[in-house]
Amino acid sequence: MITAAQCRAARGLLDWTQAELAQRLSMSVVSVRAFEKGGEMRVSNVKLLKMTFEHAGVVFIPENGGGAGVRLLKPRPPE
Repeated sequence: MITAAQCRAARGLLDWTQAELAQRLSMSVVSVRAFEKGGEMRVSNVKLLKMTFEHAGVVFIPENGGGAGVRLLKPRPPE
């Protein structure tokens, strides 16, 4: 799973607004905003969120004692 901080960071790397992310996920901006503030989201939606970011080139770095993070491996595909 990913954290709220990883979601915000991934969105920042891709230069996506909350509205753009919500549109890509077919969910409300309110849901994205709530998750990014630490709110709950269904496991299926978190998986979709993670897959959407990964498809755009984001890699999620696990905690592993050094702190969770994100990295952008390749340029964002043209829209």
